[in-house]
Amino acid sequence: MANNSTARGARASKGVLPRLVRTVFGFYPVLLPVTLVCILFNAVVSSIPSVFMQNAIAVVEDTYQSGDWASASGTIFRLLTLLLVLYGLSLLANVLYTQLMAVITQGTLAKMREKMFDHMQDLPIRYFDTHNHGDIMSFYTNDIDTLRQMISQSLPQLMISAVTLISVFGIMLYYSIWLALVVVCGVVIMTFVTRYVSGHSSRYFLKQQISIARTEGFIEEMMNGQKVIKVFCHEEGAKADFDKVNDELFENSEKANRYANILMPLLGNIGNVMYVIVALVGGSLLLSGAPNVSISGMALSISIVVPFLNMTKQFTGAIGQVSNQINMVVMGLAGTQRIFALLDEEPETDEGYVTLVNAKENPDGTLTECQERTNIWAWKHPHHDGTVTYTRLQGDVRLVDVDFGYVPEKIVLHDVSLYAKPGQKVAFVGSTGAGKTTITNLINRFYDIADGKIRYDGININKIKKADLRRSLGVVLQDTNLFTGTVMENIRYGNLDAPDADCIGAARLAGADDFIRRLPDGYNTMLTGNGANLSQGQRQLIAIARAAVADPPVMILDEATSSIDTHTEAIVQRGMDALMMGRTTFVIAHRLSTVQNADAIMVLDHGRIIERGTHDELIKLKGTYYQLYTGALELD
Repeated sequence: MANNSTARGARASKGVLPRLVRTVFGFYPVLLPVTLVCILFNAVVSSIPSVFMQNAIAVVEDTYQSGDWASASGTIFRLLTLLLVLYGLSLLANVLYTQLMAVITQGTLAKMREKMFDHMQDLPIRYFDTHNHGDIMSFYTNDIDTLRQMISQSLPQLMISAVTLISVFGIMLYYSIWLALVVVCGVVIMTFVTRYVSGHSSRYFLKQQISIARTEGFIEEMMNGQKVIKVFCHEEGAKADFDKVNDELFENSEKANRYANILMPLLGNIGNVMYVIVALVGGSLLLSGAPNVSISGMALSISIVVPFLNMTKQFTGAIGQVSNQINMVVMGLAGTQRIFALLDEEPETDEGYVTLVNAKENPDGTLTECQERTNIWAWKHPHHDGTVTYTRLQGDVRLVDVDFGYVPEKIVLHDVSLYAKPGQKVAFVGSTGAGKTTITNLINRFYDIADGKIRYDGININKIKKADLRRSLGVVLQDTNLFTGTVMENIRYGNLDAPDADCIGAARLAGADDFIRRLPDGYNTMLTGNGANLSQGQRQLIAIARAAVADPPVMILDEATSSIDTHTEAIVQRGMDALMMGRTTFVIAHRLSTVQNADAIMVLDHGRIIERGTHDELIKLKGTYYQLYTGALELD
């Protein structure tokens, strides 16, 4: 199975490099070509010393015959001066391209992180429900780092080596095809060795990337569940599980680097053998007086054989550099492939066209859109004939014959119908997995229904833009998420335009003001680690205040008091009663005492509404709700 996934990954990575080049070029359409020119110039200059050496030796050979050393010294001086000038320009090009590569590399990483994070905000909730969070974190750490190494080091070095190979081989053919063929034979051997060793290391480098992401995901999961691990004394079990994941990473990394580390010594020794063979063949040809075959037509001489030895070392060294960088490129492409896979994830679709706007009421009772805040919200509904109608936002929510499944082949909600008129409180009761939270996820369109309709103020919610729909809903979840920042900033998260007075008023409404003022810096107390310095109940109170400051017409309370002690629950319940007043409210309740005053209680079982009515009606019915209330059944 792992081999199949690796093969698929290798096939998929074939188009990654061209896409990466297009992406970087899109970021830096001017700097990138300038950098490439500098790299090419630097590579060409590094390839030509052998030409100067050949000319200098040829001058010495001719001068040895003629004895005109004064003329020879002038020619050699001009050659050296020209070489120094080229080296100076090469140095400038090298400095320029390294500085530009620093800008391009770090800029590309910053822009890629921005693209990933921006795209991640557009992904549906389904993506985060089905992907390990540690694996997602790995995109921004490990995968980005492999991309950095590839852009800043591997690709420039590959380009330099490739240009060096082409240039040097062309010079070899120009001087002697016989000696060039000797080098080609050695290159064939080096190619087979490189292909064999790199093939194995590449496969394990791909596996290593997957193992790293899996390890990071495991560590993130263990950190989040550290309290649970200690409560159940599962430390040794956690260590054993980590050892399995870590051993897999070790095996893949060890094999990848073992093959990678053996490659350069092998190629280096093959290059040394080639050097000796070229020297022997060249010496033999010189002694035998064999005719030279070359593009230049020059006769074989010491002035050709000696530079050829230098070119042989340069050629084999370039091949070694290419082989050495291939592993880094493979690892970089594996990370880049994962990054592009994230960017290719389908974003959350939104075909809605009904928007939420500020409105004012005209004398005739109609509504008109306005820019100023009026505390009157309306749905702006454009029609095909060009007309626009405005419907007051009231919070009338109706589900009609709704079916839903997280996967098409497994339906978890069956024929669910209910309504909540403006200002009504509707409670969902049932065992875990009955479908209570699923219904609320459908109301705010975290997921879309398979069949049926959901109407909001008479409008099919599929026609409402998701951002506007969710802006009209306040949600308090059982699992509270607080962000790094002050208490005030966390409350204001519900309405970024809310002044301090409104945030404090929301905290009072939720019953959080009293404990907040006792914090070291009151509302300016910094929260970190998801509010680790607060109790679970205090965190929940801040979450309720955050929903209150948004002042939505519809509230969804998902087990909002399940983590609060009895005394705090009484405080919160009073705040929630005030919060729910005049608002349509959906309450998912674990404690039935919190829903006795609900206008309607829906009892769910396996995705179906099996009972509905008020508390008194359901008690008289003496069905499932009655058994739950009297303790005959447990909410499990």
